[in-house]
Amino acid sequence: MLDTNILTGNQVRLVELDPERDSKNWAKWRQNSEYLRLLDSGPAKLHSAKANQQWMEKHLNDWLEFEFNIQTLDAGKLIGTVGLEGNMRTHGDAFVGIGIGDPDHWGKGYGTDAMRVILRYAFMELGLHRVTLNVFGYNTRAIRSYEKAGFITEAVSKGALRRDGQRWDMVWMGILADEWRKKHE
Repeated sequence: MLDTNILTGNQVRLVELDPERDSKNWAKWRQNSEYLRLLDSGPAKLHSAKANQQWMEKHLNDWLEFEFNIQTLDAGKLIGTVGLEGNMRTHGDAFVGIGIGDPDHWGKGYGTDAMRVILRYAFMELGLHRVTLNVFGYNTRAIRSYEKAGFITEAVSKGALRRDGQRWDMVWMGILADEWRKKHE
């Protein structure tokens, strides 16, 4: 029997994308350059609601991507996104990406809870073997959050990112299904 709560955590639930509704939220979140600089290694780049909607519509049925919105349980507010992508069928491996777009919800445990939920989905529902991510060395809040969810540092690409005239490390983290299961037995 399917666990109907597989996409629900203690603070958040993962919900489907709605291109018409969500494109506006995504465009609003991307107006915050701090958010963009935590999310992407490229230069901060704005996307219109229309461009976001077109991207979502194109990727909704892509079997190599599983993208969700993060919704708070208490108020039902959409605060970010989390998703898995990669060649999951061949290797059982996925890359996870997460972004809490609403800065009012930063540092309050929502991202950690969402990561725990997406890992449960990855290992229990999709039957994956491994989930990987990368994070910028200056994003210590995210690194702590990922460690709480069970990720361990696997590698560091020293000086891989240049921001504001400085070099920053790219930290690679991962978790195996067996490691995740040991934490949840």
